[in-house]
Amino acid sequence: MRLPAPLSRRDPNVCKNDFGHVLVVAGSPFLLGASALTGLAVLRCGAGLVTVAVPQSLNLTLQKKISPVIMTLGLPQTREQTFAVRALPPLKKIWNKFDAVAIGPGMGKNKGTQKFIRDFITVCPRPMVIDADALNALANRGQSPIFKIKIGRCPPIITPHPGEMARLTGLSVKPVEKNRKAIALDFAQKNHCVVLLKGHRTIVASPEGKVYVNRTGNAGMATAGSGDVLTGMIAALLGQGMGPFEAAKIGAYLHGRAGDLAAKTRTKAGMIAADIIEFIPKAVKERQK
Repeated sequence: MRLPAPLSRRDPNVCKNDFGHVLVVAGSPFLLGASALTGLAVLRCGAGLVTVAVPQSLNLTLQKKISPVIMTLGLPQTREQTFAVRALPPLKKIWNKFDAVAIGPGMGKNKGTQKFIRDFITVCPRPMVIDADALNALANRGQSPIFKIKIGRCPPIITPHPGEMARLTGLSVKPVEKNRKAIALDFAQKNHCVVLLKGHRTIVASPEGKVYVNRTGNAGMATAGSGDVLTGMIAALLGQGMGPFEAAKIGAYLHGRAGDLAAKTRTKAGMIAADIIEFIPKAVKERQK
């Protein structure tokens, strides 16, 4: 698979701003690690800058948990210490400074948080990856199509596992698993989004009818936080100027390949999500030859 030019880093006359600034909106009291993993994956996959936004009371904790090379942003919160609807106005004031956004990992199911997520997705103008609890917020909307996003805007990327895809479509998991390619493509075309349907042989489908079947990855990647890493990697590629379909396709490939490399030293049974992040640079290096 051919790597995008920014990942090759062949031009010496560059600075961090040339490789995109990604905003990660993620985390809640019991799932703060999701925001940390997503943010770290963004940088390991080549973005120049990343800001991880979390509920205000979790900001100092995140700063202690996460790498010092990552910026954090505390936002208004609910009583449950999850994102409040009031978190949207501060983001509106600054989101033009970002080149791409990832939203959803570890955000929880508070009703106010779900409204914040839906409002954010509806109005945010930046290229976007939607994952995890953000997908649950959309599935609970009870409307079709789920995205009230103008066709002129960049199609968002959604990254559901089969259970989340079932909730989004109103189907059960069994038919989703049986007809993965057809269901992903149909949903992408009807809802003006790129669908990355996780699982063995991850499917990436575009609104224009393109389909990619990924063949990297292994069973050891079925571990907590692996999906958060994938979300961060795709957001990094978006931030470096890639289109949604290409970002999802290359992100899936590199994520799986990093997992394959990690399995060789960590074993499939012993692998954790942080190991996948560790091997992202080696997966990228392979494709630079």
